[in-house]
Amino acid sequence: MSKKHLVFIINPKSGVERQKEIKQGIEAHLDLNTYSYEILNTEYAKHGIILARNAAEQGAWAVVAVGGDGSLNDIAQGLLGSKTVLGIIPKGSGNGMARTLKIPLEVEGALKVINKGNIQNIDIGFANDRLFVSNAGVAFDALIAKKFAKSEKRGFWVYSWLVTKYMWLYKCWNWEITIDGKKFSRRSFMIIVANGQQFGYNFKIAPMAIFNDGLLDVIIIRRFPKILGGVIVLRAMNGTIAGSPYVEHFRTKELTLAHPSLKLMQTDGDAHECKSSINFSLKPGALQVIVP
Repeated sequence: MSKKHLVFIINPKSGVERQKEIKQGIEAHLDLNTYSYEILNTEYAKHGIILARNAAEQGAWAVVAVGGDGSLNDIAQGLLGSKTVLGIIPKGSGNGMARTLKIPLEVEGALKVINKGNIQNIDIGFANDRLFVSNAGVAFDALIAKKFAKSEKRGFWVYSWLVTKYMWLYKCWNWEITIDGKKFSRRSFMIIVANGQQFGYNFKIAPMAIFNDGLLDVIIIRRFPKILGGVIVLRAMNGTIAGSPYVEHFRTKELTLAHPSLKLMQTDGDAHECKSSINFSLKPGALQVIVP
C-alpha cells in the first residue's frame, strides 16, 4: 500500500533553529511507515496559499501548516475545494485555532495527532471575500492586530502590553449591525465574529463557539468603564466573558457590520484595509482537519 504524502509548509522567517526542530521532530516522531513527506518554505507573503494549492493539485494527502492562525489561514485558502486535509503544528504566537481544536502546542504531541490521522470537517467563515478559520472582527481587535504585526517582538507580554496601552486610548464607535435581517445599532468596543473560541494565549473571546455547528458566534463588547478593562480580560481568560453585563452574544449564519469610517478589519489576527460595510458568512464543513 502506498504511503500518504504530507507537505509541511514553514515560514523560514521563523528561524533556522525552528526549522531544525521541525525536521528533527518529523524524523523522530512521524510514522514513516504510513507517511512520506516533504518540507517547503514560503518565500514571500501569502506564498503558503500557492504552495498549498499546488500540493493539493499534485495529490498530497495532507498539507501541514507549521505556524499560527495566519499560516493556517493561508493554507486553508489553498486547500479550500480540494480533498487534501489540513494538518497543524502550532508554532505561531497565540495559536488560537490549534488551542480550540485541542492540538498540542509542542512538536512531538502535534505529530502524534497527525500519526493517528483522525479527520473532522470544520466550518470556514468569510468576511466579504476574505476567508477566516478562527475569527474576524472590527474595532479594537483590528487595531491591536495592526499594532502587533508592526511590533518587532512577539509573544504574550507584547500582546498584553498593546491591549493595556490602547484600551485606554481607544474611542468606541456606534456600529450598524444586521443579524438575521434585523438591524440595530450598538456603541461597541469590540465586535468579534467567531468560528474558533479564542484569539490565542487562552484569551477565550468566544468560549461557546463550536467550529462545526454551521453557525457563527457574534460577540459584542459594548462600551464599558475603562477601569473595568481588567475584569473583562479576566473573564476572557477564565471563559466567562459571555456572562459580563457589557457583552452580548448571538448565533447566526450571516451578518453585516457597517460604519461610515470603517477602514480596518482583522481575519485570523492579520489586519487588512476594508470598505465601510462587511458581510460575514459561513461555509459549513468546508475543510477537513486532522484533530486529536
